[in-house]
Amino acid sequence: MMLSHLLHLKGIHSIVLEAKSRSYCEERIRAGVLEHTSVQLLREAGVSERLDSEGLRHEGIELGLNGVRRRIPFVELTGRYVTVYGQQEVVKDLIARRLADGGDLRFECGESFLEGVATKAPRISVNKAGDIDEIRCEFVAGCDGFHGISRGMFPEGELSIYERAYPFAWLGVLAEAAPSREELVYMHHPRGFALYSMRSPRITRLYLQCAPDEDIAKWSDDHIWSELRTRLSCVDGWLPAEGRILQKGVTGMRSFVAEPLQFGRLFLAGDAAHIVPPTGAKGMNLALADVHYLADALEAYYRDGDTRKLDCYSVTCLRRIWNAQRFSWWMTSLLHRFEKDSAFDRKRQLAELDYVMTSRAAATSLAENYVGLPLDGI
Repeated sequence: MMLSHLLHLKGIHSIVLEAKSRSYCEERIRAGVLEHTSVQLLREAGVSERLDSEGLRHEGIELGLNGVRRRIPFVELTGRYVTVYGQQEVVKDLIARRLADGGDLRFECGESFLEGVATKAPRISVNKAGDIDEIRCEFVAGCDGFHGISRGMFPEGELSIYERAYPFAWLGVLAEAAPSREELVYMHHPRGFALYSMRSPRITRLYLQCAPDEDIAKWSDDHIWSELRTRLSCVDGWLPAEGRILQKGVTGMRSFVAEPLQFGRLFLAGDAAHIVPPTGAKGMNLALADVHYLADALEAYYRDGDTRKLDCYSVTCLRRIWNAQRFSWWMTSLLHRFEKDSAFDRKRQLAELDYVMTSRAAATSLAENYVGLPLDGI
């Protein structure tokens, strides 16, 4: 949706094919933290009206160890901040804007097939209940997620996959409870990591480290709140406000990168190209950066016949992607309990977390990566 909007602003026509319904896309709860860089991108694209009025500006986060929290002051350290605004809200805004601008959005489009991506005239065949529609185009953007068809179009041997599965998952809940803190709390605890966050002035989002194969049916609401109280409790007496749990589920933790991000006239973006563990809040932000680079490259091609940015799309994106992977891995390793770690490794982990919480230099490095590096910088 964002790529289609950016291309529209540059006078380039596109068609968006979406397998799911509009309501599914607008209601699916996913990420919620927008980098300063992403907020700037949305503002410059003219789709930030609700974001600016409803988004929650966060000028820092809190890290917790042994029941004590220390604040990482983003604005003081970097001059920038992040905004809490749900991904589904960004999707709603983009859909509404594309439809208002006469965009060609095709929801519940049916089963799609790609052909000829190595040629100058790729084709997409869409089969909806036996009615086949063939779309001829000049470029294909594979923004179809990890399970989409785009990545499978790379010939054997043309694509390298780099991945890591983590030995834990997140049990996440959406609760009908007003936030009791103004910023996110990342808490290290002997029983496992816990995260306190929010989605709106009325809704909180909370996570607990759990086993990858955790059976969500065994977690009653009372059990969830009891474990959250245990892991998030602080010596100053703070505890999260509790309320009715609206949604709960288990999310696996993994890192994934496909290289290169382009083959012929096909370009990968978002989850089709990369997945990061959510600890560093990078997934949605990386996807927005991808399409920013791709839209600029396509503009250069259509305006001047210049293919240099298209040719360098993978290199440009992958530098940012691997930096985000590094940061997300580091945050994940810093805050979670690894059951197979030696006593030495656990002591080293606690020392590193204490260092980040007490060193201005270490806190600045965390803040700089968390709020988002400039799009032209990496």
